[in-house]
Amino acid sequence: MAPAAEKDLTNHVPSSEPMKLPPRTSIETFTTFIARAGQLCGADNVSIISKSDKLIDGNYMNPCKGHDMHAIYDREYFLASAIICPREVPEVQALMRLCNEFEIPVWPFSIGRNTGVLDVNVEGAFALVEPGVTFFDLHEYLEEHDLRKDVWLDVPDLGGGSIIGNAVERGVGYTPYGDHWMMHCGLEVVLPNGELVRTGMGALPDPTIPAAEGLRPDQQPGNRCWQLFNYGFGPYNDGIFTQSSLGIVVKMGIWLMPNPGGYQAYMITLPRDEDLAAAMDIIRPLRMQMVLQNVPTLRHILLDAAVQGPKSSYTTKSEPLNDADLDEIARKLDLGRWNFYGAVYGPEPIRNVLLSVIKSSFLAIPGSRFFLPEDRHEANSVLRTRANTLQGIPSVDELKWVDWLPNGAHLFFSPITKISGADAEAQYALTKRRCAEAGLDFIGTFVVGMREMHHIVCIVFDRDDASSRGRARALIRTLVADCAARGWGEYRTHLALMDQIAATYDFNDGAQMKLNERIKDALDPKGILAPGKNGIWPKGYDKATWVI
Repeated sequence: MAPAAEKDLTNHVPSSEPMKLPPRTSIETFTTFIARAGQLCGADNVSIISKSDKLIDGNYMNPCKGHDMHAIYDREYFLASAIICPREVPEVQALMRLCNEFEIPVWPFSIGRNTGVLDVNVEGAFALVEPGVTFFDLHEYLEEHDLRKDVWLDVPDLGGGSIIGNAVERGVGYTPYGDHWMMHCGLEVVLPNGELVRTGMGALPDPTIPAAEGLRPDQQPGNRCWQLFNYGFGPYNDGIFTQSSLGIVVKMGIWLMPNPGGYQAYMITLPRDEDLAAAMDIIRPLRMQMVLQNVPTLRHILLDAAVQGPKSSYTTKSEPLNDADLDEIARKLDLGRWNFYGAVYGPEPIRNVLLSVIKSSFLAIPGSRFFLPEDRHEANSVLRTRANTLQGIPSVDELKWVDWLPNGAHLFFSPITKISGADAEAQYALTKRRCAEAGLDFIGTFVVGMREMHHIVCIVFDRDDASSRGRARALIRTLVADCAARGWGEYRTHLALMDQIAATYDFNDGAQMKLNERIKDALDPKGILAPGKNGIWPKGYDKATWVI
């Protein structure tokens, strides 16, 4: 792109310097870059984070986009120089070319002001969405167009996240369609050089679909099977755009769940801490045989307790709670030390058979109890919230657990292992002990996939307390090392931990990382797009200097 005339730049020159300049960039270069970006996207869509600005964290539904709202380190540690909001695909392409021209790095953020639900196909049970479309947005679209009678959306715990962002970071929900990346089908991607590609069947034009003349490539209709068959012909490319810095996903197909014709949520409470192992060994065969149809969860008492109130509502203690404290909270809330949540789907005869098998299996654990949503009358019933989540109705109710401590923020620690009572017990014992050593309460859940389980440890800390932040950082770094020593690896993480976790995946002298770096340097030779994401540093960055 040719530089704009000087007179065209004057209205876009920033009035103040950024709080932090991009790497290897002078203020003069940055000023010209921002001016050019304003011409591409509109001056109102370019915001500099200036030295005079106060960094406002925002909240879950309106998060800040220029710094780490959880303040794992100081708020200035992970800090953008500016925020740019392109309005359509050609602007994303043009921005990537501009970033290459000025060698300024850019980090995509997949929640904006977009409402781009491009298509919902009932016959094929899929949707085609753009970045910025949240789970709330698509759910509201289904409701508005009376489509939930035909198809359901799978949602995670909180509905305000981006559908594309969640899928490419390999997030999960809780219906039978809970593996969101597994349920994606077909991408449109802007590469680091600004080129636009469609993956899978999307690479094949379909001339039988009527289209208006003069459409841009991103506006052209897709192949009729683009959202029906993932693979197309030749190498399967989609995977390299997950947790990666190789492209910006600007369209994605997501499979929707056909309305099953019936549904029932339930919970089972387990009274003793040591019931964890027995429950997990019951879950494994039922999950693999699809008796447990959905993605079930086995939640620690403090996760459910934190949804219903902060720590101060249960105790005056500041130190981690002990077993007697946890038993008292479980008694007060009429819950177990572990609480299992699931649902069955289909016509009533099918649901009844599945529930009978599930109940007889779990109720063999002494003291366990079975509940339906109507059995729980507390105002903040987790089962009532889960009853919505498990049928694809998004909410933000689960966000309350972050308020366990004042000024609550959190880190997720998420090791993966096989579905095993012994492994669950070992992971729980290790993480609980390390949390106690850090002076923090263990809050966690096991989320069970088809053949593995995600152990999600919710490390809640006070973001405005330097000691609390420091203990949380030290805790998660210790846990990463502890679990790697046992062959347990994390599946995603905060920016602060990416380098450490990437280094644990070191088979054959780090052969996978070397492959990732070669692909990165081939597709993004100037290292423009999200340098360092998931530990992959471009050749233009001295890795030893930049690794956290």
